[in-house]
Amino acid sequence: MAKIDFLALAVKAAEIADNKKAIDAIILDIRSVTTIANYFVITTAPSTPQINAISLGIENFFKEHGIKPLRKDGVSSPSWMVIDYGGIVIHVMSHGIRESYKLEKLWEKAKIIEQKILKLKSEKQIVDIKKKSIKTKKELKKLRN
Repeated sequence: MAKIDFLALAVKAAEIADNKKAIDAIILDIRSVTTIANYFVITTAPSTPQINAISLGIENFFKEHGIKPLRKDGVSSPSWMVIDYGGIVIHVMSHGIRESYKLEKLWEKAKIIEQKILKLKSEKQIVDIKKKSIKTKKELKKLRN
């Protein structure tokens, strides 16, 4: 079985959130702090419909590529949705909830993956989830031919 590139998946989740107008999306590398996951993707949405749209966008993309969540919490909550994919836990929160729980502060020993790096990665590379790794556009083109 191929090793799953959880960072690539976290980058893709953050990219989807950004495309759905999420605010302040970050990725925390929590591997040195805990064993519950490798990465947290934390983002804010200004409204309940937006929380739902961001969560659904991420879920649909992963589902299309055969990746199902282990658990979802907050389905009935208007202010916080958590989607657990094992190596990645995605938090989509209202501004008030994010300010109240301060996950970045709680996990302050975790490494923050900078947004500039994320944008650069998503512009130069494509996540090939079926192969469970990041491939450059050139490599993917060769695979298709």
